[in-house]
Amino acid sequence: MTYIDDSKGMPAMAGEARVEDYLALLKPRVMSLVVFTALVGMLVAPGGINPVLGLIAIVCIAIGGGASGALNMWYDADIDAIMSRTQNRPIPAGRITSGEALSFGLVLAAFSVSLLGLATNWVAGGLLAFTIFFYAVIYTMWLKRSTPQNIVIGGAAGAFPAMIGWAAVTGTITWESLSLFLIVFLWTPPHFWALALYKQGDYAAAGIPMMPNVAGEASTKRQIFVYSIILAVSAFVPVYLGMAGWIYGLVAAATGAAFVYLAIRILRAPNGVDMKKAARKLFTYSLSYLFVLFLALLVDNFVARMGGLWP
Repeated sequence: MTYIDDSKGMPAMAGEARVEDYLALLKPRVMSLVVFTALVGMLVAPGGINPVLGLIAIVCIAIGGGASGALNMWYDADIDAIMSRTQNRPIPAGRITSGEALSFGLVLAAFSVSLLGLATNWVAGGLLAFTIFFYAVIYTMWLKRSTPQNIVIGGAAGAFPAMIGWAAVTGTITWESLSLFLIVFLWTPPHFWALALYKQGDYAAAGIPMMPNVAGEASTKRQIFVYSIILAVSAFVPVYLGMAGWIYGLVAAATGAAFVYLAIRILRAPNGVDMKKAARKLFTYSLSYLFVLFLALLVDNFVARMGGLWP
């Protein structure tokens, strides 16, 4: 039975939603990176946390990230129906109604924030609440459709989880946790602009002012290069602050150099097929960049705590 959900005017198939569709609303791929950066922030924070409370905190951060994804899909159902890479999402595909997605996201948001605050502290709970609000309202409802700087400013939403993990242990916001925020924040523009370079037709059709569609490919390539350099440099801030040593430093140098190299390939590639291939390579590499960098930080801290490799 087909009917129209009045809140968005999207067709939906009643009774056809599956568990997998609700999981898809949570954006599990994005959530996995959110959970990992939060876990690293928690494990490298001084003081330690009870394992049970730590597990609860990670689950809450994952659920909160999923709530952000569900609210994003609820609001963006109209443009998701236009873009090729999002057309099969549960709402535009008609498997879940907009109202169901909205309710699902709000319930998960309230649950995750409340439980995190009660289980750990309200600094972490407040940060999670602000992260959900920032992604769902400031980025999705305002920035995404109004400015080519949407990714730059909106990238803060994806950068908060490491700080939340740190705050769950310490109950504070410190320069160390801000350094983790900075790395993810600066990673976001080159990551998404590389995607936008080879998917700009989709964004143009959906009316989203991504940088290549507004400022042009040449300007976008230059900005990817500049951000890549700043990102590579910022990756050394944890070393400067004394929260990482030579293991992390070597990985930061190698991964940062590779990131800049791929950005240079985009910068030098002529517009067309070659440029899109170069952009796709940087985007693919950037998916693993943060994981490798944060894993190196975790390993570095573990080895240092066991053997004292730096003062």
